[in-house]
Amino acid sequence: MTEAALLDTIRKQPRGRTSLRNLYKIVRAQSAPQKDKIVAILERLAARGDLIELPNNHFAVADGNKEYIAGRVSVHRDGYGFLVPDRPIEGVQGDLYLSRDALHGAMNGDRALARLRSEHGGRAEGEIWKIIRRAHPTVVGEFRINRRGMWVAPHDERLKDWIEIPVDCAIPAESAPHDRIGPKAVPISDPSDLDGMIVNAEVLEYGDKHNAPVGRVIEVLGHPGDFGIDVEIMIRKHHLPNRFPADVIDEAQRAPEFITSEELQGRRDFRDLPIVTIDGETARDFDDAVLVDKLENGHYKLQVHIADVSHYVRPGSAIDAEARLRGTSVYFPDRAVPMLPFELSTNICSLVPHADRLVVSALIEFSRTGEPLHFEFCRGVIRSAERMTYTNVHLILENDAAQCARYEPLVDRFRLMRELAEILRDRRFRRGSIDFDLPEPLIEFDESGEMIAVTRGPRNIAHRIIEEFMLAANEAVAAHLEQTGHPAIYRIHELPDPKRVMEFEDVAAQFGYSLGVGAIPIERHRYRERKAGGRPVYKDVILPKQTKVTSKAYQELVARVEGKPEERILSYLMLRSLRQARYSEENQGHFALAATHYTHFTSPIRRYPDLIVHRLLTASLERPKDRELLSESDLKVIADDCSLTERRAAEAERELVEWKKAKFMEEHVGEEFDGMIISAQRFGLFVELTEMFVEGLVPIDSLPGDRYVFHENVRKVIGQRTRREFSIGDKVRVLLDRVDPLERKLQFAIVERERAKQGKPRHKKKR
Repeated sequence: MTEAALLDTIRKQPRGRTSLRNLYKIVRAQSAPQKDKIVAILERLAARGDLIELPNNHFAVADGNKEYIAGRVSVHRDGYGFLVPDRPIEGVQGDLYLSRDALHGAMNGDRALARLRSEHGGRAEGEIWKIIRRAHPTVVGEFRINRRGMWVAPHDERLKDWIEIPVDCAIPAESAPHDRIGPKAVPISDPSDLDGMIVNAEVLEYGDKHNAPVGRVIEVLGHPGDFGIDVEIMIRKHHLPNRFPADVIDEAQRAPEFITSEELQGRRDFRDLPIVTIDGETARDFDDAVLVDKLENGHYKLQVHIADVSHYVRPGSAIDAEARLRGTSVYFPDRAVPMLPFELSTNICSLVPHADRLVVSALIEFSRTGEPLHFEFCRGVIRSAERMTYTNVHLILENDAAQCARYEPLVDRFRLMRELAEILRDRRFRRGSIDFDLPEPLIEFDESGEMIAVTRGPRNIAHRIIEEFMLAANEAVAAHLEQTGHPAIYRIHELPDPKRVMEFEDVAAQFGYSLGVGAIPIERHRYRERKAGGRPVYKDVILPKQTKVTSKAYQELVARVEGKPEERILSYLMLRSLRQARYSEENQGHFALAATHYTHFTSPIRRYPDLIVHRLLTASLERPKDRELLSESDLKVIADDCSLTERRAAEAERELVEWKKAKFMEEHVGEEFDGMIISAQRFGLFVELTEMFVEGLVPIDSLPGDRYVFHENVRKVIGQRTRREFSIGDKVRVLLDRVDPLERKLQFAIVERERAKQGKPRHKKKR
């Protein structure tokens, strides 16, 4: 019996639930192997959230169940939390509130089953009934010794409970899976030597509201100030697999260094063409190469060649299992945690120049207006003519004499690439694709690896060329997979959340802008808001029901604010109003790209979904009738897992950048900077520095010369006596007061002389 059939069987039972014994009777499972198979399917469905496992071996479908709700636990730093449900709960708006006492030992990130306790006005409270899957088998933090014993204080502020360490569990065993003892391999012989050091602890017993968790130290990473300790902490805090198992390394080392004649059979030969890779200066793996030709009829022929990782990473292999576990490569400012071992990612799979490499190719013919007329896919072999960088290509297109002379045979090719890229970009814009083009921070290091600056990341025409070509290839592959009717993985981007759209409209109106969506239908709810440590307060909340906002509206607003002082703020807020893109086995389109079909095909060295898409694509070409390569339920699991690993990597990358920026700013305490207010809240103003892409908080009670209050209706902070206003977009001069590097927070103070520029408040003259 399939997962879908078993789920449908349970759904047809009264109230959509049944006992395991009754289920055996319904499906006529009599033998032990048959029953084991049913139990295995039930466990998979429960782990995925499609089924809810109830007391006494009962199971219920998740859809429509309001008594027990499965989801992910999110704990606030103040101790209370929320259950983010896997599916919307009928009649309930938002997440399920969990008081501190209702967590019952659940930790941030755990998958859990909660029981609904009360519901009022669309808001609901509950309590954790069962932990489905723990998110933290290990906890990284600072080892501390006090009168009550030995503890690990978690580095993650959302893990509220310290881990108790018994005396015999303080020193890592020699046979521990993680045996790295500090950056300098400092020997630890006595637990007292660990006091104040950063360690990684395995959780042996998870606590509850009466007992602390218990663990054992498995790694000693070093002292808090050691060089590189921040990366080591991030890797362990986010549970990023960073060591390849022995069997994975063995498989990788057995990979051939050269391509044999047998491997070339059945492949198209592109080795005589001037195909090039274009990447950043520091790139080590090259998974895409491109070529553009102009046809006699005036059309364009784009070739996108992608490393054929699926040829080397076979389903069921140790490398494949590890790649699926990692999901994606993680890129920190000064190092990377790759998805594939070095032997593959930077050698045989990488499209290095002047070497034969196996590829999966997308060949697309475009009209003069950028319409895709015909696409073809095949397995091939290329020999990259040059390893180009974004900087060099940009200089060539700017007619730099030295670079044009150096790459003379390719200059016309790059100009043709720019011509096609601009046509494709114009076509995307005509259909409503959004391009925020937000600057990204670039952290610069000196020769010794010390951070020296935070600057704007470069972005030029060469970046846009590769971006357009990769988008075109991804769309073509998605369209082909959809036409075949085979199950596939898509990259989807759903419609924006109406509530976030309404919030953005409120802010945009202050600057005189709007998405033009008109009045948004609303619903009024009265709900109970529980303050931490306080009494419940009843409030009215207005919630939008639906909105017909289009990507075209976003794109037009992006164009209107381009070059304006408020561009940075409004673009950022527009981006926040959108949902996160994710992977799915169902094609739901891509809102931001205004694309009806889209997938990820172009980066199989660093993304597992791309590797799966390669397998699906080549199977559709070589075995078009084989529809059982991967079932839809298998693809759903892979898509969900890859969405989670992608977000885990993005969060780790972002958090480390913020940490490095905070550590860098410690040396600038007491200095003044120009900045701009990017957010106004009841507790203060968030200011982003103009030159350094660093932001911090100006507490509301530190604003000079008056007592200030946040006015939510206009989103401004206004002085009660002087009526002086601080609002989003205002330019200010700030002084860096202090830095908390552990929480990655900066605190600024408004420099008082800024007030003189804006005019002093008028006072009545005394008679």
